[in-house]
Amino acid sequence: MPAPSKRVTGVLLDIDGTVLDSNDAHARSWVEIFRRCGYDIPFERVRPLIGKGGDKLLPELTGLDSEAGKGKQMTEERSQLFLRDYLPKLLPTNGARDLVKRLRDDGFRLVVATSSSGDELHQLLRQARIDDLIEKATSSSDAENSKPDPDIIQAALKKGKLRPQDSVMLGDTPYDIEAAGRAGVPTIALRCGGWWDDAALAGAVALYDDPAALLADIDRSPLAVR
Repeated sequence: MPAPSKRVTGVLLDIDGTVLDSNDAHARSWVEIFRRCGYDIPFERVRPLIGKGGDKLLPELTGLDSEAGKGKQMTEERSQLFLRDYLPKLLPTNGARDLVKRLRDDGFRLVVATSSSGDELHQLLRQARIDDLIEKATSSSDAENSKPDPDIIQAALKKGKLRPQDSVMLGDTPYDIEAAGRAGVPTIALRCGGWWDDAALAGAVALYDDPAALLADIDRSPLAVR
């Protein structure tokens, strides 16, 4: 993946694992729903798939279609469970608000690009303490295919009136990197989403532990204002 152009104008922002420490909670909520529905699928199998859309995770683990019958019911129950029992306990990742505020103050166009549903999105942003800093967002309803397909990245570019070569994706999973790369957008990856093995994030143009680490190094990063 080529490096971004000299003047980046837009940042496509993932939420889960990037600005909200939620990836483990998503995995646990899936495990709980699987168990309720008679599927013995351990956390260790679910966790590496977090970052993909639920429409991909569910059939990969159970063979069920997330849009029909039992699969659709499980998907809806999982979302309700996550929002009710898990989300209220979650915290922003280290430095998330400060980084997003700095990016906004520096004049970047910020567009959320997430595979989360629209119902979840606003609550995720509020829990991450950045809902007042974001003006444009895309969710699963804006894309036919979820990450790691590029649809949501392309939708975010369109909504932000951005060109791929003038944009950077800020994400935390291999699926963010793949989706952005397929749309021609380079990714700055954060390890705080749980992928501490840098080999898994090898397609990123830069790696940082968390938003605070990126903010501390921002003048030497691909987001440096030149």
